[in-house]
Amino acid sequence: MKTILLIEDNIEIRENTAEILELSNYKVFTAADGKQGVELAIQHKPDLIVCDIMMPVLDGYGVIHMLQKNTDTKNIPFIFLSAKAERAEIRKGMELGADDYITKPFNGSELLSAIESRLKKAEIARQELPSNIDGLNTLIRTASGDEMLQKIKENRSINRYKKKQIVYNEGNHPLRLYYVMKGKVKAYKTNDDGKELIIGLYNEGDFLGYIALLEGGNYRETTEALEETELAVIPKDEFEDLTNNNREVMHKFIQLLAKNITVREEQLLGLAYNSLRKKVAEALVYLYKKFNPENKESFLIDLSRENLATIAGTAKESLIRTLSDFKDEHLIDISGGDIKVLNLKKLENMFN
Repeated sequence: MKTILLIEDNIEIRENTAEILELSNYKVFTAADGKQGVELAIQHKPDLIVCDIMMPVLDGYGVIHMLQKNTDTKNIPFIFLSAKAERAEIRKGMELGADDYITKPFNGSELLSAIESRLKKAEIARQELPSNIDGLNTLIRTASGDEMLQKIKENRSINRYKKKQIVYNEGNHPLRLYYVMKGKVKAYKTNDDGKELIIGLYNEGDFLGYIALLEGGNYRETTEALEETELAVIPKDEFEDLTNNNREVMHKFIQLLAKNITVREEQLLGLAYNSLRKKVAEALVYLYKKFNPENKESFLIDLSRENLATIAGTAKESLIRTLSDFKDEHLIDISGGDIKVLNLKKLENMFN
């Protein structure tokens, strides 16, 4: 049973509202002033707080200010309930961190609808959603409803790329968010001598191009299709409308996509400090896990030696010699240029 804290100084409104909430199968705690409300919030950590603004001892603005400063209560959904209907008052409440603002007089269905919506969004924010189109669709549906989801789906087209075809170039201004429907894409940077460093690989179910959109800057890398690839396109204005108008979506979207940044940082750290054998081993492990999430024994790494060398951060010749050593040690098998991992555990635990 979900718990709700109701902070309201008017005894009649407090009792009637509490009764409505209890009849709707919520467990309700009530407080007659802001100070008592803060104490109950810290003690019980309710699933949601409904709070009046004009109250003795501590008003609603003071309540949300104190709760926002407390680690245990700052993420609790908060709904203001007030007779103050002026735009400036509503804006002030939302800027302080309120999730909704209901003006008095109100009817029970209006309050229950707002509570249900906020509890649903809070539940989504706590979930570990997949970093793919299903995760994004769940966020859109929860934050904006099926209408927004359908609108974005209708505007989503599919771009098709041939092997080695550029998706976007470093320095270009982003116009869209990409989602890999089929195929593989590499992201790389090139130095003044023309040498490539692959800084990211994208498989089916991955987004790309999101960092530039979130930062409002230009692409920091070039992306290229590694094979026949299909990318779904979410227009920039739709993406910005979604993230700018829905705090929950922005927060969760950053969480979903930040995982790729962590992987990139670990990769670059390994390139700087690992031995040749460990670099090649980690590159093979990375590719195996990235493109073989179901852990199929028949999986083959079919990347070119040039691309594999740039992922490992070594020369092509050094890579080939190390792959030959790994084959002799029965860590991998090589057939027609494709690599089959035979002993993933030993590659993962390769000494530096």
